[in-house]
Amino acid sequence: MVERLSLAKQILDGSRRALAKGITAIESSRRDHRDTADEILQELLPHTGNSIRIGISGAPGVGKSTFIESFGNHLVDIGHNVAVLAVDPSSVITGGSILGDKTRMQTFSSRENVFVRPSPAGDTLGGVTRRTRESMLLCEAAGFDVMIIETVGVGQYETIAADMVDAFILLLLPSAGDELQGIKRGITELADIVLVNKADGDQKMIAERTVQDYRSALQFIKGRHSAWQPVVAACSSLDGHGVTEVWDQLIEMQLALKESGEFETHRAEQSLAWMWGETTALVLSDLKDDPSVRESVISIEKAVLSGAMHPKLAARRLLEKFKGYT
Repeated sequence: MVERLSLAKQILDGSRRALAKGITAIESSRRDHRDTADEILQELLPHTGNSIRIGISGAPGVGKSTFIESFGNHLVDIGHNVAVLAVDPSSVITGGSILGDKTRMQTFSSRENVFVRPSPAGDTLGGVTRRTRESMLLCEAAGFDVMIIETVGVGQYETIAADMVDAFILLLLPSAGDELQGIKRGITELADIVLVNKADGDQKMIAERTVQDYRSALQFIKGRHSAWQPVVAACSSLDGHGVTEVWDQLIEMQLALKESGEFETHRAEQSLAWMWGETTALVLSDLKDDPSVRESVISIEKAVLSGAMHPKLAARRLLEKFKGYT
């Protein structure tokens, strides 16, 4: 207990080593590490929530890491402490992950007021890890007033990331016209700011046309906030064009949502959704560890594999075992 409270105090004092250690405990699957993480989180909870939380997504190759480095350097230059939680895809075969985001942000990650933590996505869908929310709270307690969540970047369904941030930024490539076909569904309708990146050189005029296309299309889509209409703009992470303006737009959005009362409501609803998501995960974990379920699971799996039992019926049988009905 003393060690856990000491770690919490070190995090509050801004120790990067303690913060990294705390996140490692959060991401661990070991029960003792999870107990440590839960106590640290509870201790630090009163010191969280004071940052602006930003999610950044986009297809692979759109330049998310380059944009974050350019944008993050600007934020540090104007006096902010910036933490980046970057989620890298995990192999569906080996479960391994390259974790190369910190390497791609060398200049930015080496700055004094910056903390960059790459983490593997694991088997969690939605562009983030299961523990990204908890890691974000630890960073806030450590004094970071801007949180950036960089998602895996796998396409239209990174909706979980949008449910844990105050503002969701979608990066697009110039001439991303094909994505207009799916604009009424998925990730695009959740975006608060749409940025057409790589608007430089020969791509600049193409990027501007893409901006106009999306501005026209978004007029027919209801934004997720009544007090904020999604913004579409072009930017270049290489020459900085349009990057500094993004912060102004984020502040404008935050003020609008706070004035309307949506900011506090949105965060409260996110916490409630988090609670039910954790409840589902814990119940599933307990079900798998239940002795009566473990005794029956091999025979039930064999019945499903052989085609003798329907998967839905098999699931019901396992649940009945868990509840002690049979």
